[in-house]
Amino acid sequence: RAARVGIEVDESAIVVSEPVAAVCEMLGLDPLYVANEGRFVAFVPWRDAERAVAALRQVPVSSGAVLAGRVLESPAGVVVLRSAYGSRRVLDLLSGEQLPRIC
Repeated sequence: RAARVGIEVDESAIVVSEPVAAVCEMLGLDPLYVANEGRFVAFVPWRDAERAVAALRQVPVSSGAVLAGRVLESPAGVVVLRSAYGSRRVLDLLSGEQLPRIC
């Protein structure tokens, strides 16, 4: 919001491990709203994005790095999730605590 930009996230690029996906499905949870650890998000200039991902993939701990989204001029202050089918939905900020923790 402070930067007055929008963010579009590609849902198909988000990696969710099988165990986490299974637990979320059983409990009716959206994995994007479950607290987790071990994730890293970097915002880099678009012209450097592929190079940044390639560099991260050279390190074992980040070998699964992906380009998962992009910063847009609008809609300002909004994060939008783009599905594999091309539909879009707003990813709202969490309200309250990030529970439960599935690590």
